[in-house]
Amino acid sequence: MTTGLIPGEQPPDDPRPTDGLPQQRHEPAGQGAMPVENRSRSSVITARAAASFEPVGRSVASARSFVRDTLQGWGFGDVVDDAVVLTSELVTNAVVHAGTSAELLCLRSEDGVRIEVADRYPEREIPLQGSPIDMGSPDREGGRGLQLCAALAGHWGVDYTPTHKTVWFQLDLPERAVGTRAAGPALPAHLLPLADTRVRVAVVQIDRSGSITAWNEDAEELFGYTAEQVTGKPLTDLAAWPHTPGTGTGIADALQLSRWEGSYGIRGAHGRVIPVYASHLRVRDTDGEPSTVCLLVRDHERAVLQTPLRVPSTDSSGGSDGPSADPFEVFIGSPAPDDLDGLLQRTVERARDMLDGDSAFLLLATDDETELEVRASTGLPSARQRFARVPVEGGPGRYGSARMPAVHEDLSAVPGAVPLLNGTGMRSVVTVPLKVEGRLTGSLGVAAEAPGRYSNEEALRLQFAADRIALAVESARLGELERLRRGSLSFLVEASDLLAGTLDRDQTLALMAQMTVPTLATWCAVYTIADQSSEPDLSYVLHEDEELIDGIKSLLSKIPPPDPVPTPGARVWSAPAEVAHQAALRTSMRSLGLSGGPTRHVTTGIGPTLATASAVGGETVVLPLVARNRVIGMLTLGKPTDEHFRQEILELAEDLSRRAALALDNARLYSERTAISQSLQRSLLPPELPQIDGVEVEVIYRAAGEGNEVGGDFYDLFPISDGAYGFAIGDVCGTGPNAAAVTGLARHALRLLAREGLSGPSVLERLNSAILDEGERSRFLTLLYGEMRPQEDGSAELKVVCAGHPLPLRLRQDGTVEPAAEPQPLLGVLEDLELYEETVTLDPGDVLLCVTDGVTERREGPRMLGDDGLAEVLETCTGLTAGAVAARIMRAVERFASDAPSDDMAILAMRVPGLQQD
Repeated sequence: MTTGLIPGEQPPDDPRPTDGLPQQRHEPAGQGAMPVENRSRSSVITARAAASFEPVGRSVASARSFVRDTLQGWGFGDVVDDAVVLTSELVTNAVVHAGTSAELLCLRSEDGVRIEVADRYPEREIPLQGSPIDMGSPDREGGRGLQLCAALAGHWGVDYTPTHKTVWFQLDLPERAVGTRAAGPALPAHLLPLADTRVRVAVVQIDRSGSITAWNEDAEELFGYTAEQVTGKPLTDLAAWPHTPGTGTGIADALQLSRWEGSYGIRGAHGRVIPVYASHLRVRDTDGEPSTVCLLVRDHERAVLQTPLRVPSTDSSGGSDGPSADPFEVFIGSPAPDDLDGLLQRTVERARDMLDGDSAFLLLATDDETELEVRASTGLPSARQRFARVPVEGGPGRYGSARMPAVHEDLSAVPGAVPLLNGTGMRSVVTVPLKVEGRLTGSLGVAAEAPGRYSNEEALRLQFAADRIALAVESARLGELERLRRGSLSFLVEASDLLAGTLDRDQTLALMAQMTVPTLATWCAVYTIADQSSEPDLSYVLHEDEELIDGIKSLLSKIPPPDPVPTPGARVWSAPAEVAHQAALRTSMRSLGLSGGPTRHVTTGIGPTLATASAVGGETVVLPLVARNRVIGMLTLGKPTDEHFRQEILELAEDLSRRAALALDNARLYSERTAISQSLQRSLLPPELPQIDGVEVEVIYRAAGEGNEVGGDFYDLFPISDGAYGFAIGDVCGTGPNAAAVTGLARHALRLLAREGLSGPSVLERLNSAILDEGERSRFLTLLYGEMRPQEDGSAELKVVCAGHPLPLRLRQDGTVEPAAEPQPLLGVLEDLELYEETVTLDPGDVLLCVTDGVTERREGPRMLGDDGLAEVLETCTGLTAGAVAARIMRAVERFASDAPSDDMAILAMRVPGLQQD
């Protein structure tokens, strides 16, 4: 991949040659696109980034990373997810389907980004002017790139020339007011948190490039870094931004706004993430250079920095019954309709103030209108129970349904009528539905600690206000869902690519966990099931805080695993939270001497137990991993104390679990196949070599590939009788089961026939007949077979038959190298073979080298080692032992080319030692 970045360059009007032919551009109807000539000049290009990608599968992931990094660097976090999805489809079309390199160009302007993907498919015809573009079918695996462009991009088109095709799309940035802040509501004075010591406010100054230029003493105390350690480093090296799919605002956006407030994390010197609340202010120095001043406090001390919400003043001259006196007038347009959390929080605060209540809450309905999710509350400890779910139909009667207004004068008389208020001390409550066109959107409620505070009159006032705000809530909710779904699509694209990139079981398990933490959950555990009769096995545990992993793993190992139910979807598993809570309670009682034992001080051992209980104290769900109609495991996701999953995250986790299950099962099948292949390969080679008096023997065998295929190379050395030994080295054409069958047949037949007293030619002729009898499974076989007899004078006599195999080489003591046999026909081709054997005498100090063609055919570009190259290496081995000769040959072969060997290699070296000097 080659890339280039040219900030601030104005591209030419037509950057590509047209070879005299007009470029044809197409835009979908209804997009409101301006003419091509005006569109290319309508906005000034402020930066461009370019990259080229080779026609290989991994280029798609590289292109996604390039676009994501480029747009995040430009501060275009709002459109990153859409850009990544579209780029993935278009680059896939180029490098996978068209089979050409892809040229990727990103252009930045003030109001958006334009991305172009070009390929050079040589056989494509230029369409006629005005001819429609084939958008493909949505059911096809490929060809969806233009459909996605039409669905996601503001403008898009296709440019043709005789040499290439370019598909481009433009994503416009959403309008965003300067100074937009993403902060929660101000807390009343009596609810401000208590600080452990004095409140520390870290003051950090960031220059225009995002690097830290100032770092005060409170920052050192809060995060553990000295100013010298962080000065000059980008804030992104320390900031842990939210990873939830669909989060539009990134660190680059926040630092560019004139004013911003919100929460994120800073990774401290101890490695853990410290939640902080930040207030950013953009300033200029005397030279006009912009920088950002960041004030940071611990997140639970956010009231120190949080800006109070401004309530528009009402006209005091108006009557109390006039529309301007209604407190819900402030809901319309403020905050912005797409700021759902801010809108909901302001709604509950205004509802509480309007009815003079002690608390208020707002729940949103799920898509199927069967449950309500807690999304905003004030004055309730259950604010921590965000995304907790309650049923829409909670009981009999009109007050048991959230679809109708309800007034409870005293909750103590009807326990459990409003589950959200259990244990809060609230006695009276009024709830009303939020509806849009008859569809239930949510439920709004106000509660008070005193009984009998509300009547039907307050219910009517609250219902009137809820009717006015329901449409704005539904609009903001739909906008949030759309952002989440687009982010989810980008997440699943990258997850699928990562899972498809490995066939290693352990790596697949690790990827599953790392993709879910912290994006979808705070911690996760993966159970695997080997077969239908096996119990689930805890295979992998991960938490966003590494120090808690061992505690969670120990806890889960003591709990019976969840049942492997194949029913799709997430189901709640309460066992981890319950067992952790009981363990923490027992540990606390023992430490305080309340369990019948002696009283003693609280020990440090209670810390890990309480930390584990807090880590798994929230909602825990289990998703089955189903592949090929069988449950092969379970993915367990968990939240810390009092936290719940939102429905959209669970749906995303279900999609991920389906992809992960197939990847895990593929890895299992691949591992089983590899184990079988390796076992079969070992069975085709002799378990050990015999010791031969008067002859040194050394064998080196290197199998090519990833171990999932059985090679065709083999060797053998075995005793025959009366001091005679048989040796063989061969190569079966091809790999796989058929080649393995011939390999096994050859090796075992050689031993059997040789021990029957047959000569070398007779042995090979009978083996040739056996190979031909295999029919369609038969394979060509090159084979060097010989019999060796050590002599009393220290030499060794060899009788050799070389049937189509690379000739053996003989190295004499004087350094000369010569072939030790003549070539003869290979086996498995002709029925009638006439073979003969040759006699070779190895004198003391001589070496006989036998190799397979993986050695002689080692290539580096157009060069090949060959027989001559092998002979040159062997000439340098004079005086070496058989083991040293084989090792030097292998090193020379490996160094001949930089690429990994593509064929199996076997080396058999036999040497007759020199005479001992008296």
